[in-house]
Amino acid sequence: MKRKILLVMATSMLAANMAACGSNKTAETTAAVTEGKIEAEKPAAESKTETVKDTYENSEDGGHAIHADGENAEYENIEVKKTGDSNSEEADFYGENAAVFAENGATLTIKNADITTDGSHANAVFSYGEGTTVNISDSKIRTNANNSGGLMTTGGGTMNAENLDIVTQGGSSAAIRSDRGGGTVNVSGGYYEANGKGSPAIYSTADITVKDAELVSNSAQGIVVEGKNSVTLENVSLTANNVSKNSDKSSVYQAVMLYQSMSGDADEGTASFKMTGGSLVNKNGGMFYINNTKAEIDIENVDFTYASDDFLRIEAAGWGTEGANGGQVTFTAADQKIEGNTIVDSISTLNMYLNDGTLYSGAINTDGAAGAVYVELSEDSTWKLTGDSYITSLSCDEDAIDLNGFTLYVNGEAYTEGTESQGTAVEAYKSDVVSDNKGQRPEDGKDGPNKGEAPSGKPGDARGSGEGQAPAEGQTPPDGNGQQPPEKPEGDAQGNAQGGAPMGMPGDGQTPPDGGNGQPPEMPQ
Repeated sequence: MKRKILLVMATSMLAANMAACGSNKTAETTAAVTEGKIEAEKPAAESKTETVKDTYENSEDGGHAIHADGENAEYENIEVKKTGDSNSEEADFYGENAAVFAENGATLTIKNADITTDGSHANAVFSYGEGTTVNISDSKIRTNANNSGGLMTTGGGTMNAENLDIVTQGGSSAAIRSDRGGGTVNVSGGYYEANGKGSPAIYSTADITVKDAELVSNSAQGIVVEGKNSVTLENVSLTANNVSKNSDKSSVYQAVMLYQSMSGDADEGTASFKMTGGSLVNKNGGMFYINNTKAEIDIENVDFTYASDDFLRIEAAGWGTEGANGGQVTFTAADQKIEGNTIVDSISTLNMYLNDGTLYSGAINTDGAAGAVYVELSEDSTWKLTGDSYITSLSCDEDAIDLNGFTLYVNGEAYTEGTESQGTAVEAYKSDVVSDNKGQRPEDGKDGPNKGEAPSGKPGDARGSGEGQAPAEGQTPPDGNGQQPPEKPEGDAQGNAQGGAPMGMPGDGQTPPDGGNGQPPEMPQ
């Protein structure tokens, strides 16, 4: 009997000593108290097993608690704590100061983790570079400072997430976030909440797909898609509370914004938003807002709730070159009920397709003809006017338009209810304005504009004093083609890179927050 007891004690001491090895984590101990070892006749149900999580911590500026560099690594049942700050775009583009970081083709798998960051520019989980994949499931993530997203993907990396609980508190800290070079993000299940200014639930400069999840944004828009990138939602509940405008570049609240900032963080091209099933709620403002980009919006059987009369607004805002910064939109709805107005300004265009029994109750350009608009209805779809409307072209059968006492003007002529119409889609607006290249990325390695102003009002560094000034006169915006970033600069972990972009440059991939300096407020200490 004594021999058995001594053997159990010796084995436990050896396991604890072996687990205690390592500089950045506490010992993993699995303490098994097996009373049945002493008296075999006791039932096995009395056995008790308690597992203590490994803890990985890092407090260095620019450092990581977990770093997978070109390797396959797996972690399960862990706790990760990250403090320490970064004040450069290295954190936004290349993973500096992330709590969990994978690069150089690594495959990193994490299960049952609790991850917390308390530093500026401290993203929780970061996948950087083509060939790099992060798989994370059944985990809880909390970030508490500015520029600190929950999931971050750049440089063509891949992020696969399942059943996560993510809450971010800081400015420019989307729960699901990407930046220069983008990549692929797949999310299934879970809860994702962002609370800071300029912090939507999703900010996409990547191809992001979310299924069967709940998204909440308590300050900014629900979703932002920048440039030639996409967000696809399937059976998702999205709520945008929208308590503050992001900057003086936009005068309206919206649930979903598609735009191009011209900062170099996203290729120019067609921004895409697709949603099937689920619900989209905006408690302050309209639904869709498109400016300074081409865009495609596809919705099917979505339950919309929003506070203003504007369902779809396509117009110039503060990004891009004045006179050439409208939106060029293809909008398709299937099996959908839509209420609200559509606004298309004079340098924007809209091709609207209403299919599969869609009912649109609303008006288009009630103030008179502006941008070119084409509306096409399938034979089982209906447009019920709620105000006089002005469009350029119309395709419908004789039963598709319910004037409801209002007048529909098609290319200046009043439409007669009960008649068939055959029109053609409108072409995207082409401006004669020559771009002044403000805030655009340099081309072919040449210097950028001499203006040196912060591109498009996007926030920069939110650290330190909170001033977060734009680049000084003569500074150039970061190099790269927006979708495939330049090679990661060499330098120390504190962002003292050689040949990199200027320190503190804007381009964190987040919606511009409020304030004259374009910065989110400093979090209270």
